[in-house]
Amino acid sequence: MKILKKISFLEIVGWIIALVMLSPLYIMLVNSFKARDEIFSNTLGLPKSFDFSYYSKAIEKMNFLHALGNSLFITITSVLLIIGFSSISAWILVRNKSRASNIIFYLFVITMLVPFQSIMIPLLQYMSKWGIKGTNFSMLDSYYGLIFMYVGFGLSLSLFLYHGFIKGVPIEMEEAATIDGCNMWQVFWRIVFPTLKPITVTVAILNVIWIWNDYLLPSLVLRQPDLRTVPLSTFYFFGQYTIQWNLAMAGLVLTIIPVIVFYLFAQKHIIKGVMAGAVK
Repeated sequence: MKILKKISFLEIVGWIIALVMLSPLYIMLVNSFKARDEIFSNTLGLPKSFDFSYYSKAIEKMNFLHALGNSLFITITSVLLIIGFSSISAWILVRNKSRASNIIFYLFVITMLVPFQSIMIPLLQYMSKWGIKGTNFSMLDSYYGLIFMYVGFGLSLSLFLYHGFIKGVPIEMEEAATIDGCNMWQVFWRIVFPTLKPITVTVAILNVIWIWNDYLLPSLVLRQPDLRTVPLSTFYFFGQYTIQWNLAMAGLVLTIIPVIVFYLFAQKHIIKGVMAGAVK
């Protein structure tokens, strides 16, 4: 009986926490179908009618499809580069057991403690100097400049996660592949990297959510309307004197749908990664 009481109490606490965490999503979803006056008069209640016209207006005003393409290109390219650089760097640091490799690893760990807000102004001033006269090359107001910064900021945590996981990968497999005639690149991409699938999915999830939802860095780097990402496009609904809450809610719902779809497809691998990490 005591065990049942404990279980029921924990379940109740779990449901309460889940409701608190999901309440903003509920408010955002139900208010995306309401007119402005209905939002203020009945914020928590269900809408009188599910009017999808606000979604079409939000898509048109946000230029959603173009912004979606920008976000997909920036996110996918940044995540692939982060996975590639961090995984092979972590592998080299783990296998190269020296004082220099330890120092480099701890330098990466230390950078995770530096808040972005403390370096964003010096970063922009420094990146504004990166350019080639007579060309359009510029680290500001460009896709590749933003991707370059995302890779730089995302390497530390990703390398830290890979570093811990690679320690559990048997080195005997790499030695056997080397005996069979594989060079360093073949050993990593054909032998080591496939074994990193659980942690790779975890790294991808963390970076996709971070880069997709990021507003601050793109708002500082991207100035042209054609380069704006989905979070930047939702800024249209927040004016100086008025806020179009119904369109803003619809725009925010459209923003989180791709991340939810990505998570649902990767959920199986996330569970495997958590279980593998727990066993290790």
